[in-house]
Amino acid sequence: MPNRTKPLRLHVPEPTGRPGHSTDFGYLRLARAGVAWRPPIQVRAADTADLAVSLVRVLDDQDRAVGPWAPQIEAERLRAGLRAMLKTRIFDARMLIAQRQKKISFYMQCLGEEAIAVAHSMALRDGDMCFPSYRQQGLLIARDVPLVELICQLLSNECDPLKGRQLPVMYSRRKDGFFSISGNLATQFIQAVGWAMASAIKGDTKIASGWIGDGSTAEPDFHNAITFAHVYRAPVILNIVNNQWAISTFQAIAGGERATFAARGVGAGIASMRVDGNDFLAVYAASQWAAERARHNLGPTLIEWITYRAGAHSTSDDPSKYRPADDWARFPLGDPIERLERHLIAIGEWSTRQGEETRKELEAEVIAAQKEAERCGTLADGRVPSPASMFEDVYKEMPAHLRRQREQLEAMRETGS
Repeated sequence: MPNRTKPLRLHVPEPTGRPGHSTDFGYLRLARAGVAWRPPIQVRAADTADLAVSLVRVLDDQDRAVGPWAPQIEAERLRAGLRAMLKTRIFDARMLIAQRQKKISFYMQCLGEEAIAVAHSMALRDGDMCFPSYRQQGLLIARDVPLVELICQLLSNECDPLKGRQLPVMYSRRKDGFFSISGNLATQFIQAVGWAMASAIKGDTKIASGWIGDGSTAEPDFHNAITFAHVYRAPVILNIVNNQWAISTFQAIAGGERATFAARGVGAGIASMRVDGNDFLAVYAASQWAAERARHNLGPTLIEWITYRAGAHSTSDDPSKYRPADDWARFPLGDPIERLERHLIAIGEWSTRQGEETRKELEAEVIAAQKEAERCGTLADGRVPSPASMFEDVYKEMPAHLRRQREQLEAMRETGS
């Protein structure tokens, strides 16, 4: 008999929108605000399967906080969150200009994703350690880290606290619970799990929070991390920021087309959920819930934050080459800052005038910090940390051979050879 089997074919995911064609955001599997259930922190991982395919939302279309996830949070704290988000966006805009002026070699904005880092930071405690990727500067700004120090790191100048050893935006702030950012994607996930395991081994009370993008879930470190987190019930929050795009690759290429990234956590035995990452209240509530699970020795939680990268991947990227120019304006989950601002206005705790005044105040604060940082030099004037500093901070006591090499370097600099 003839073989009637059809030839095999591979499925290659394609974005639902390209330049010149509007994106169909139907793939997002959105749910109405307030309908997702809020399980007790003792919930079994398998029982969160529906949360891993639904969407936790708090703010409805009338800017009201509805449903079981609506957090008990004071208006003053909400205003602090809004202020931190506004400062993060203004900071990003000013640093982007500085890069275009060739004062900074490289920059990465978190435009459109501010609620995730800021609200998450506010849900953690002092001493908890975040293992971020390169788009979570809101974690630092929400903790009032001096902007001058951040800008000096970006400028790699004489006052750079990292002495020019890291690319711009790859901050390191141990005292503020911010582990050194790595350019090698996904490493921070397995590091977060290891740090959390160490905290538990020591009998400490601090938890870890690891961050990864949708594209980086294709890295082996992601799978290693969730395996160890599950097996050892590590006190860690595993954050996947699904902002729809890696560099120029749509999230479906990493596996977000027929399944959700959160569903991978359930399959690995980890309590998991999808959350509206542009809803400050939902982010705060979900982060607080996951942190409480970790602190009560109930194991890890994996959260997929649904958001949109509104800007370029970096200053080296041109997103108009691979996606519609108006995508962010059409993204159904809106702008996180505008949504929280409207909610505060709706409950009588904010006004348009307050918004205008706060923006002017923060703009002046960022400009003043930039001017102060630039007094220590910029990329344009070559005032960088001494090359001799490369020998420091490697060993507790510098070995003799490194001392000799440093002396040789200093001698060469003095003679100009």
